[in-house]
Amino acid sequence: MTITHLDGGFADPARDAAHAFRAALQAMARPGRIEAVRGAAPPAPCSVAAGALLLTLCDTTTPLYLAPSHDTDALRGWITFHTGAPFTGPEHAMFALGTWAALQPVARFAPGTAEYPDRSATLIVEVEALANRGATLTGPGIETQAQLSLPETEAFAANRRRFPLGFDSYLTCGDRLAGLPRSTRVEG
Repeated sequence: MTITHLDGGFADPARDAAHAFRAALQAMARPGRIEAVRGAAPPAPCSVAAGALLLTLCDTTTPLYLAPSHDTDALRGWITFHTGAPFTGPEHAMFALGTWAALQPVARFAPGTAEYPDRSATLIVEVEALANRGATLTGPGIETQAQLSLPETEAFAANRRRFPLGFDSYLTCGDRLAGLPRSTRVEG
């Protein structure tokens, strides 16, 4: 294990984890809302926001898939040291991290079951830009409508049609994140 694996965790673990957890909850409860997080400094190519989500949501019981865009020795070592999350293939992942292109095809991620829809994967999608423009979002947590820049709309619209099954998503860019639960209707 190298020194880079040991660095980059939350500077103030209790406070930073609480802040990141609240941001993650707010983002998922209010689709289209962009939240800022701080405190994590994961190795490239992982963003601050994606690192904060990993530090907050992953532990030894949450299998994680790293897409080829993010599957590096430095990031694997950092995740192992800071969370202990086991690495797995996409079919068994509770969380998956990567760029949208590297996470394809998204149909391979667990959608949950009729008895346990909560046993689905959550995708942490690293995007180049995150802004309140682009696709129109409606549904629970949105008063009328919201807009969010998405890497594509059809896959998220198809995911909504599977509700209550499907995957949930966080989109991350730099120190910002947005949530897109499977219950959100997405239109181009």
